[in-house]
Amino acid sequence: MKKYLVEFIGTFFLIFTIGMAVNFAGDMAAIAIGSVLMVMIYAGGHISGAHYNPAVTTAIYVRGSIELMDALMYMLFQLLGAVVAATVVWMLVGRPLVVAPGAGYSAIKVLTAETLGTFALAYVVLNVATHPKTSGNSYYGMAIGFTVTAMAFALGMVSGGAFNPAVGIGPNIIQVALGDTGNLHNVWLYIVGPVAGGVLAGLVYKFINAE
Repeated sequence: MKKYLVEFIGTFFLIFTIGMAVNFAGDMAAIAIGSVLMVMIYAGGHISGAHYNPAVTTAIYVRGSIELMDALMYMLFQLLGAVVAATVVWMLVGRPLVVAPGAGYSAIKVLTAETLGTFALAYVVLNVATHPKTSGNSYYGMAIGFTVTAMAFALGMVSGGAFNPAVGIGPNIIQVALGDTGNLHNVWLYIVGPVAGGVLAGLVYKFINAE
């Protein structure tokens, strides 16, 4: 149960920071988001592995480092953390966090951006946090946080830069609960794209590291 609680806490602060930063940090939002992910990874990595992302959990499952039931429980607590965080953002800001594609970008472009960004994130996670040759390193949190920052700057204007199904689902649940279904049609983009990126990263990792 302790590792599930860590996943809840880490995901909560990731989505909470996203919601607050996009409202108040402007062009610096990506730095705030990458930074909070980094510190939460350092805080919880020794307990749960610090996934904070169903797509990362998927990649680690494909890699073979987590059992299916554990993976599903991780995802459940990640989603709970996202919903609670989105609720707190709404309470503090007065409006819900909206995770949506950039204006004028087609579904295929958004899916491509989310898949690529999540692949980069999960690929880095697998190599710096799960490979035996990098075991015990002190830079894994920084490497993962900087990956999210870089992908958010590179792809955020296209897809919104979620790279995490919890980021796409949690805030949308709050929007719907408040009676706003206008963004509901975008949710699938933040499930299919990130999960595809996570699966691809897991498969590529296994291929590269096959003995």
